[in-house]
Amino acid sequence: MAELLLEILSEEIPARMQARAAEDLARLLGEVLKPAGLLLQGVRTLHGPRRIALVADLPAATPASEREEKGPRLGAPEKALEGFARKFALPEAAIAAMRAATGASDAPVYEGGGLTIIARAEKSGASFLLRLQNPARSSAEVLAEAIPGLIRRFPWPKSMRWGTSDLIWVRPMQRILCLLDGAVVPFALAEGDDAHGLRSGDLTEGHRIQSPGAFAVTSVAAYESGLRERSVIPDAAERERMIESGIAALAAAEGLEVVPDRGLLAEVAGLVEWPVPLLGRIDDAFMDLPPELMRTTMRVNQRYFALRHPDGRAAARFALVANIAAKDGGTAIIGGNERVLRARLSDARFFWDLDRKQKLESFLPKLDSVVFHAKLGTQGDRVRRLERLARHIAPMVGADPDLAARAARLAKADLASGMVGEFPELQGVMGRYYALHAGEDSRVAEAIGAHYRPLGPGDAVPSEPVAVTVALADKLDQLAGFFAADERPTGSGDPYALRRAALGIIRIVRENGLRLPLADAVAEAFFGYPMAQGTTATPEFGMAVATERMNAGWKPPADSMHPPMVAAFAQGVVEFLAERLRVQMRAEGLRHDLVAAAFGTSGDDDLNRLLARADALRDFLATEAGADLLAAYRRASNILRIEEKKDGRSYAPAIRPELLRAPEEKALAAALEAARPAVQSALGREDFAAAMGALAPLRAPVDAFFDRVTVNDPDRELRENRLGLLALLRGAMDELADIARIEG
Repeated sequence: MAELLLEILSEEIPARMQARAAEDLARLLGEVLKPAGLLLQGVRTLHGPRRIALVADLPAATPASEREEKGPRLGAPEKALEGFARKFALPEAAIAAMRAATGASDAPVYEGGGLTIIARAEKSGASFLLRLQNPARSSAEVLAEAIPGLIRRFPWPKSMRWGTSDLIWVRPMQRILCLLDGAVVPFALAEGDDAHGLRSGDLTEGHRIQSPGAFAVTSVAAYESGLRERSVIPDAAERERMIESGIAALAAAEGLEVVPDRGLLAEVAGLVEWPVPLLGRIDDAFMDLPPELMRTTMRVNQRYFALRHPDGRAAARFALVANIAAKDGGTAIIGGNERVLRARLSDARFFWDLDRKQKLESFLPKLDSVVFHAKLGTQGDRVRRLERLARHIAPMVGADPDLAARAARLAKADLASGMVGEFPELQGVMGRYYALHAGEDSRVAEAIGAHYRPLGPGDAVPSEPVAVTVALADKLDQLAGFFAADERPTGSGDPYALRRAALGIIRIVRENGLRLPLADAVAEAFFGYPMAQGTTATPEFGMAVATERMNAGWKPPADSMHPPMVAAFAQGVVEFLAERLRVQMRAEGLRHDLVAAAFGTSGDDDLNRLLARADALRDFLATEAGADLLAAYRRASNILRIEEKKDGRSYAPAIRPELLRAPEEKALAAALEAARPAVQSALGREDFAAAMGALAPLRAPVDAFFDRVTVNDPDRELRENRLGLLALLRGAMDELADIARIEG
C-alpha cells in the first residue's frame, strides 16, 4: 500500500466549516477514485484555521478491468446515439461506425483504444454493446486527474474568488501539498482559459507568526512532526484537549472551575493552531450583572470561557486562548482582552439598565408588529394563543390556571427588549429577570425562564407545574400551527424544529409522569389560531393533515368532543408524537416496536399510559407463554391472510357454537370466551399486566388446536367456522396491541 498525504493550505477558514470540509474531502476523494478501482484505507483527516488535510493508504496502481454497458438499439434515433456517446465520451469514429451499422454480427462495429462496440442480436432486435477495457494505471496518475476537479467543485457553504481566476474556495488558496509514498503527485488547477498558477508540490507552512516560511515534506510522519516543530498542532481533537486541560488547570489553581461549553471549545480549537490558555480578570463593577448575561457576552463576542466558584457563583475571572506563546507570558494579551471585555460588558449593562426602566408587560404591544410566520400571524397573536392554551392545560398538570395564563402572557415579552435584540440566545432568561424585577410571582418568572426547555437531549425539563404548563403550551402551539399550515418536517429537512418540539413534549410528559390527553390539547391549540387572529386562519388551515387521516381510514372516537376534521387533525399530530417517541426509545436502546404495537391498537394519546401498556407487553412476551402466544398469533394471522385473499373476503371474529366439533376447538373457544371479559376489564382499569396475564391460559388450548385441528376442512361450514375462531384469537390479542407490528 502507498501512503497518501493531501493538504490544501489557505487563508483562515471559518471554524464552523473546518470539520465538515475535512469530512467532505475524504468522502469526495473516495468517490472520484472508486470508478478506477481504488479504495482509500485507514483514512484520517486533519483540519485547522489554515488547512484541511487527508492521510490514507491506497494501492500503488489500479487493477486492470473490463466492463460491459448496454447501448441503444440498432437504428435508434440520432439523439439516443448522441446521448450514449456523451455518457461514455466515445470518439467520433465510434459514433460514425454505430450510425453505419446495418445488422447484428459477431465482428466488432468499432475497436480501438481499449474500446469495443458490437451489435448484438436480442429477442427485441439488435442493440449495441460497449466493452471497456481499463489497463492498470499508477495511482499517482489517477490522483493527478481526479484531484483538480474535486477541488474546483468542493461544496463549501460559502466561498470566494480572488485575483483574476474563476477558481473558488472558502478563502484564497496558497499551497497544495500532495504526496504518494513521498513523491509529489503532479497536477495544476489550471482549466480552460483560467490560467490559475497553483500547482501541487511538497511544501507546506508552519505557524504564520512563530515559524513563518515554507518547508519540504517527505512523509506523513515528517509532515506532522514538522508542523509541531513549527508551532502547529495539526489535529483538532488534540487542540481541544490541550485547551480543555489547560484552562481547567489554570482555573483549579485559583480554586475555580470552568463552565462547560463543548461548542465553544470546538470553535476555539478551530481558531488557533498553537493554543495557549490564559486567565483574565473581570472588573468587580460588572459582577452584579446576571451570570447568563456575562457568559453570553463573553462567549458570543469574544469566545471567552466563563469561570465559576464550586458553589455555582460566577467568578470574576475568564479564560481565553491565545494563538502564540508570548515572550511576556501573555501579560499584554490579557490586558488587551480585559479592556475589550470591559467595553462589551458596558454595552450589556446599558441594555440591562434600559430594559429595567419599564415593566416586562410594557413590551407586549411591540409584538403585534413582529411576524411569527407568514401563515401563522404575529408574535402578538401567539401570545394570545399561549395565554388561552395555558389556561386550558393548567388543570391537567396541577397548575394554577391564572398563574399559568399570566406566565404565558409574559413568556414572549422579552423578545421586544433591547437585550434580547442584541443577544437572542438570552430569550426567556432575560424575561425571568425582568419579571422578578417587576414583582411578578416567582412561579411566573421561573416559567418564563424555563418555557423553552428542554433545549437539547442534555437539558433538564421544567418540573414546577406552572413552568410545565407554559412549556407544553409553547411547543403544542408550535406543532399545531405548522402542521395546520402544512409546513411539516420532511425527510430532508425540519426548518421549524418541529421534531425537537415533539421530543420536548415527550420528555416533559415522561419525566414528570403526566397523564395528559394530548389529542384534546392539540385540538385546543388548533382552535387558538382562529380565535387569536380571526380571518388569518383560512378554511384550508389544517385540512391537509386531517384529510390524510380520514383517507387512511381513521374514524373519530364516539366520545370525541371535537368536530371530525379537527379530531382527525389532532390525531395526525399525536401520531407524529408517537413516532418521535419510538425514535427516542430506539435511541435509548429500548423496544420501540412495542410502542408501535401499543399505539396501533389503542391510538392512545396518553403517552405514559401508552408506555405502561408497552412495558406490560414487553414483560409478557419475555415469558414462555407470551412467546408461544406470539408465535400462535402469527400463525393464525398468516392462515387468515392467505385464506382471506383466496376467498376475497374478511372473516369476522365470530363462531357458530353448533359447528364446533373437535374437542380442541371447543376448548379454544371456551378459553377465548373466558379470557376476553377479563382482558377488557383489566384494560378498563389500566392494569395492563393483568390484561396480558388473562391471555396466558390460552397457550395450552392454542397449541392443542394447531396440533390436532385441520383449519381448511373439506366441509365449507367447518372451515369458515374455524377461520372465524382464528379471527377471534387474533382479535383478542389485538385488543392488547397491534401484535403484527412486533419485530423479531
